[in-house]
Parts: sequence; structure tokens; C-alpha cells
Amino acid sequence: LAPWATQAVFDRLTGLHRWGEALTLVDRDARAGLLDKAAANRRRAVLKTALAIDVEIDEPARALILAREAAKLAPGLVPAATLAARLMARGNDTRKAARVIEDAWRAAPHPDLATAYLDLAPSAAPGLAMVVATEELSRGSLGIGGSLITRPEILTRALVKGGTEAQKQHWLPKLATAEVMAAVAVTEPDFGSDVAGIKVTATPAAGANDAPGYVINGVKTWCTFAARADVLMLLARTDPDRARTHRGLSLFIVSKPRGDGHGFEFAQEAMADGSTGKMEGRPIDTIGYRGMHSYEIALDNWWVPAENLIGEEGGLGKGFYLQMEGFENGRLQTAARAIGVMQAAYEAALEYANNRTVFGSPISEYELTRVKLGRMAVLIQAARQFSYHVATLMAKGEGSIEASMVKAYVCRAAEWVTREAMQIHGGYGYAEEYSVSRLFVDARVLSIFEGADETLCLKVIARKLCNT
Repeated sequence: LAPWATQAVFDRLTGLHRWGEALTLVDRDARAGLLDKAAANRRRAVLKTALAIDVEIDEPARALILAREAAKLAPGLVPAATLAARLMARGNDTRKAARVIEDAWRAAPHPDLATAYLDLAPSAAPGLAMVVATEELSRGSLGIGGSLITRPEILTRALVKGGTEAQKQHWLPKLATAEVMAAVAVTEPDFGSDVAGIKVTATPAAGANDAPGYVINGVKTWCTFAARADVLMLLARTDPDRARTHRGLSLFIVSKPRGDGHGFEFAQEAMADGSTGKMEGRPIDTIGYRGMHSYEIALDNWWVPAENLIGEEGGLGKGFYLQMEGFENGRLQTAARAIGVMQAAYEAALEYANNRTVFGSPISEYELTRVKLGRMAVLIQAARQFSYHVATLMAKGEGSIEASMVKAYVCRAAEWVTREAMQIHGGYGYAEEYSVSRLFVDARVLSIFEGADETLCLKVIARKLCNT
């Protein structure tokens, strides 16, 4: 039959819901060369999905097989992926169901896929959706992944762990909708990994109209996103006895205006004693991660209401533990961000290798290039599956040491993968016009923030392994 006649027969069969006969027609047309492989697989996937829907009630096992085949034939076909995932979840195979949705999302992002994934989350792992979302955001921009996911999540975890019910009701919805954007202010010029020794103080003081509160004094540094943020999650010393180390620290939600420029300087209205609070942010220029500027922040009598002390009076002296609750999950998120950076670097390298011709052949045909790409793909998939496993553990209240392990491993892997992507690009990899140059310098910071490799291995992982 001519192509137009074949199409007419196909339309007739599908109109009558005769899916099996239509599948036979597609197979015949593909063998005859009337359909290319991609078009044939797309039609097969549509027909198998339709047939699975028809037999779902009476033959659920057959419906699952058909839906899985359809999702494999055309990963970007949304109805096939969502049907397969729903049937898998019904059979308590939620991890595979989540994987089907993830594969479909990578092929063709669609809102229905996000909805289907969130429907799976309660039964699969609440943190799994966060890991996937973080990876995908960071695949486009490391800065976006940090501003929309990591920092709000750290503050959220601290609030959930130690906040009062009123604080949770007030702040959590605003953090979830991004009405309030958060930054983290923990590190100080003389205290990075040694958080217990920080010097910034919070002293009880009455504000305007004699409202109870605290004044913050001191300098914080490496406060990423601080200018655009509406609040700082700030760790301060509330007990003047420095011998109490981490037991004298408390955690505050410090409200501030949203800055428009690179640096910022703000002043508060006069307090009860007539003094005025000041906050000044100096930008720290960095070689990478330029979508998320970091700042050194000087606070001079910056007043915070007592209700913004997380846990209020019950939170005094518990700030170290509350911020660590957030940082554990932040380490997993940093690993997910590293995976996004790696995936972006791999895709850029693969595209360049297929299009760049050297000595008459695309460089993707040279064995050394293929070995590089293969090793990159292995590391990325290993890192991804490790992060999924840790997300599942953390959803059950476990995985504290594994969160540090995945962060230490994956962030180092990101440095190697982005270097290989740059190497495949040759000289162009060193040019700013190509994305791999940005990905390479972005990856370097991942092993430093949210816990430096050396600190994680020595103070967290080894200490727990040795029970010391």
C-alpha cells in the first residue's frame, strides 16, 4: 500500500480501538521502510499504552507489561510513563516507578510527570523528589539549585526540628512558596568548620515599643545569596561563657530588606534606647558559582524580635544541633547539585564530540574519547543511585553518616567529570563561550562548602566509624 493508504488503514483501526491489528500494521510498515525507527517506536508506544488502559481492570499484569514496554519505547510519552508508574506503585514497586518518571522527565519535562512523581513520593521516599528536583535545577544552573532548594531546605529542617508551632505555621508556607527567600549565616572569618567557636553574639535588648528581642553584633562570611534573601538563618552566641562552646549557641531567623545591588547597607529604626541597628554586606568575588554571590556581613546592633529565635526560650543553647539538622540534608542536596553539574557537563561533551571533526572523523569515533565518555557516564549513574539510596535512608530517619559520604564522594567525582568534559572540548573548553568552562569552576566549590571533604572525613565519617 502507498503511505497515504497505510495511514488511512491505521486511522481506521485505531478509531475502532483495534490496537493489536494496528500494532501489526506498524511492524509491517517499519519493515517496508515506510516508517523510520523513531516514528515506529512512537506509534508502538501509543498503541501499547492504549491497549494497557483497555485491559487494566481485567488483566492488570498484562497492562503493566504493556505500559512498561511503551515507556521504554518512547520515554518522553507522558501517558505511557505515568500509567507504567501508577501500575508499578500499585504493586509496591515504587522505586522502579520513580525511575520511569525520572527517565521520562529527562526525555521531555512535563507538568504531569512532576505531579505523578509527587504522588509517588509518600510511598517511595519524601526526600527522593527533592533530590531529583535539585539535580534538574542544578543541571541548568548551580545557582538556581542553591537558591530555590538548598538554603530554604536547611532552614525548613531546623524549624521542623526545633521551631514552635507558631513559627512553623508562619514560616514554612512562605519558604515553600518562595515568598520568603533564605540565606545561611553560620561561618565567620575565623571559624569555618570549627562552628562551635563562633564569636557573633546575640544579647537580649528591647526594640521599638519595648518589644522583647536580641541585638546581633559581629561579622559573618560566605553568606551565599545574602543580598537577595529576605531572611538569614543566623547562628549566634547567646551565652557569654565561651567555655560552653556549642552549647551556648542559638539559631535566629533574621529578617532584612531584599537588596537590589551587588553590595548592600541597611539601617533599622531606633530601638528603645535610641540606638540604630545596621547591616552591611560586602560581596566576595569568586572564580565560579557566579549566579550565587557570597557576602561578608557586618552586623552592628541589628535587632531581632524574640519570636524569631527558633524554639523561642526553649531554643536557647540548641542552635548548633538545629543547624546541623539542616546541614545533614544540605549535604545530600549538595551531592544532588553536583550530579546536575556532572550531567550537564557530560551532555555538553557528548554533543561536542559528535559534532567536532578531527582528521576527517568526529572525535566521538576515537576510542580514547569513548573511554572518557563511558567513564563519565558510569560515575554519574553511580553518584545518582547513591544519592537516591541516601534519600531513602534519610526519609526513615537514618543515613546521617551516608549523607556525609555521598557529599564527599560525589563532589570529588564532579571535579573529575567536568575536567574530562573540558578536555574533550580541547582549547574551546577553556573559552568562556562554552558552558564546560563554567561547569568546571562551579564544580570546584562543591568539595568546599556544606562541609569540606577533609572535615567530613575526619570529624564526621571517621569519628562515627570509630565510635569516638
